[in-house]
Amino acid sequence: MAKIKLGFAPTRRSIFSAPDAIKYSNLTREKLKSLGVEFVDITDINEEGLFYDENDREKIAAKFRKEGVDGLFFPHCNFGTEYVVARLAREMNLPVLLWGPRDERPDENGVRLRDSQCGLFATGKVLRRFQVPFTYMTNCRLDDPEFERGIRDFLAVCNVVKTFRNIRILQIAPRPFDFWSTMCNEGELLEKFNIHLAPIPMPELEDAVKAALAERTEVDEVLAYVRANMNVCIKDNELENVAALKVAMKSLAKKYGCNAIAIQCWNALQSVLGIMPCAANSLLNEEGIPVVCETDIHGAITALMTEAAGMNETRSFFADWTVRHPDNENGELLQHCGPWPISCAKEKPTIEYPLAFDHPGSVAAEAKHGLMTLARFDGDNGEYSLLLGNAKGIDGPYTKGTYVWVEVENLKRLEEKLVCGPYIHHCVGIHKDVVPVLYEACKYIGVKPDLYDPVEEKVKAYLRGE
Repeated sequence: MAKIKLGFAPTRRSIFSAPDAIKYSNLTREKLKSLGVEFVDITDINEEGLFYDENDREKIAAKFRKEGVDGLFFPHCNFGTEYVVARLAREMNLPVLLWGPRDERPDENGVRLRDSQCGLFATGKVLRRFQVPFTYMTNCRLDDPEFERGIRDFLAVCNVVKTFRNIRILQIAPRPFDFWSTMCNEGELLEKFNIHLAPIPMPELEDAVKAALAERTEVDEVLAYVRANMNVCIKDNELENVAALKVAMKSLAKKYGCNAIAIQCWNALQSVLGIMPCAANSLLNEEGIPVVCETDIHGAITALMTEAAGMNETRSFFADWTVRHPDNENGELLQHCGPWPISCAKEKPTIEYPLAFDHPGSVAAEAKHGLMTLARFDGDNGEYSLLLGNAKGIDGPYTKGTYVWVEVENLKRLEEKLVCGPYIHHCVGIHKDVVPVLYEACKYIGVKPDLYDPVEEKVKAYLRGE
């Protein structure tokens, strides 16, 4: 599971009750601890452990930077001081969570101690003036289920943003010539999003495979794992090449500091190694290193974002939208030659020969059914968006490779989005509903969320605690 650290800066305003603000800041600290949330506190900045003084802002910022926080949490323990919150938020450039504990009934004299909700209204406006995107968690009590859900969703949003801002993709060879749809603008990805590519030629991969075979230790470990977890229907020497390719790609990703891989899976690779890379891709995907086919850089970005939204607890799968279901008007086949991780399968996967190629090394298995999120980061002409929505696995005819038939709310509507773009026939799926998290994360990374079903109001309602 991903480790996310929050900068905890509870705030108050002087004309409201300081003792009550201290009380609620401490209650919030205890609640976060009970939920297992890691946070950096400001109790050493001033005796109250509250943020309300401009003179404390630089000290807090320095501490949060030193501790490497991934997001900022500003509980409004009474009204709060909106301008210091906005200044710190803009300076840190991290995801921001606003929340205040629900106010009590006025006392018998009509006195109100905190007015936390009113302060949230003020801070939201000032953050907009500062052009700081923020996440709002509904004004609720600490023990309300909305609090825990909102905190956990915000941690996942922080994980997506953190991952997106640190994307480094190992590009193994250029895209196949015929795949004009997977071309990308490397310079623009760097300029707009600080996404780095590490392109290497096929001979460098070949050398790394030879080195892995010569060293043997890691290759033998992979062979043992494969024989224990997969059915093997290829020759021993072919399986050795699969294992060596897996080891080689992992070592190259480490060498170049990459967290995902996009590989030109055909045809040069087959003339060099005599195998398909699908099974090696599957093994790396299972380890949490996304590997995508046909040098689809945007697909690799999608995989990293999707797994981050699931807090890196669930593996994703890289698929083609292929054909419509023969019997279900809203059904579609998601399939690929075999790069899907073992944990996605509802049966023991088999390493075999693919449908469309003559070389061994593909994987065959139907994926588990159930609720899924499907997503695709893509762009052209300088604009980028994230297509996303839900689907559910359904029964359908057997086919080759790794596959699952899915049903969506309205396939014709989805098909129109895929054809008219900026998307292509590739997507990333995950057996988890991470649509709200990805939707919310988009506001922090400069990407437009594009829901393929008209559920935006439902997503917003969920995020605000309904």
